[in-house]
Amino acid sequence: MTPSLPDILVGNFLCLAEAPPPESAGEFTAGKVGATALLSLLAAQEAERGLTARVWENGAIRALVSDAAPDYGQGFAEAASGPDGDFSLASLDRVNALLRRALISLHEAVEAAGDTARDQAILRLYRDMAHARRLDMPPLPGR
Repeated sequence: MTPSLPDILVGNFLCLAEAPPPESAGEFTAGKVGATALLSLLAAQEAERGLTARVWENGAIRALVSDAAPDYGQGFAEAASGPDGDFSLASLDRVNALLRRALISLHEAVEAAGDTARDQAILRLYRDMAHARRLDMPPLPGR
C-alpha cells in the first residue's frame, strides 16, 4: 500500500499532537521528529507536483493504450476512454490505478507478440512516469 498525501499528513499530525512520555525523551524523540520532518518535506513536494504528474501520466497512458487498441483489441480503447473526473488526488489516483492495470495488460500482450517497438515505448513511459513522480531527498545530517 502506498499512503496518500492526506494519510501522511494526518500521520504527522498524530505523531506530533501528543507529548511523548518521559521515557521517550532524547534520541527517540529526536528521531521521531526528524522522521516526521522528512515526511513533511516529501509531502510538500508531492503537494506541489503530484496533481500535475497524475494528470500528465493519465493522459500519457491513455494515449499509448488507445494507440494500441487497433492492434490489441477494443478493450484497450474502452480502458483509455474514461475521463479523469474531478482533479482531486483521490479521484486521479483511482483513474490512474485503472489505467495502469490496462497498461500492464497491454505490456503483457505486447511482450507475448514480440512487438519490440511498442515494448520500448512502454518502457520509456515507465521511465518517464517514475521521473514525474520522483521526490527529492534533502541532505541529511550525520550522527
